[in-house]
Order: sequence, then structure tokens, then C-alpha cells
Amino acid sequence: MSDDGVRVDKWLWAARFFKTRRLATEAIQGGKVELNDSRAKPAKLVRPGDELRVRKDAYEFHIIVRDLSDKRGPAKVAESLYEETSESIARREETREQLKAQNAAFPLPKHRPDKHDRKQLARFKRNTE
Repeated sequence: MSDDGVRVDKWLWAARFFKTRRLATEAIQGGKVELNDSRAKPAKLVRPGDELRVRKDAYEFHIIVRDLSDKRGPAKVAESLYEETSESIARREETREQLKAQNAAFPLPKHRPDKHDRKQLARFKRNTE
């Protein structure tokens, strides 16, 4: 690791935002990562004080880089590499609540349909068409 910076794909992997460097690189190339309010490239160097926006699934993280690492370590160490803004935390919590409410409207069945259930479904589909 050099003192002047670490590749953004390595840093995202080390900070445990992505499980592999390949996933981090694909996210960066797909426009899901912004470095200091501009689109990032995988080889761009990240330094302490830089701001990153990472969109992952339905969530967006707005973080400030506090420390550098190009090695993936324990989760506690990874958490010390960045600081998430309070607005970002609030937005993620709001999104989490929305998704939770949305999923509550469509509960999952308790079990897979058995033979009787499948016949009922087939009968229902035939009558609605």
C-alpha cells in the first residue's frame, strides 16, 4: 500500500462493500460508484478525506474515507476505514422500512404447493383466462 492512495476497487473490497474485487470493479464500471461527485474508474486512487457514493441493491451509501487499506481484514477493521454520513444512514433506514412494508403486503406462503394446491391453482387459472 502506498502513502499517496489505494485503488478504489481494492479499497471497496477491503472495506467490505463488495465480496470480491471483481464485483467492486463491475460496480464501478457500471456507474454505481462516484468518487468526489464524479464517476470513478477502478484504478483511480482514493485518499483519506475523499467522498464516495456507493449504490448497492436498493441502498446508497455516502461515505468519507478515513483510512487506507488494500488488504481485506476483519469487519471491525473495515468499519474503521470509513465514516458514513448521518443523512446516508437516515436514507438507508427509510429505504429499509419501505422495503419491509412492501414485503409485508405480499407474505410468502408457509410451504410449497402440494398436489391439491397445484390442482386448485390450475383450475383457477383456467377459469380466469
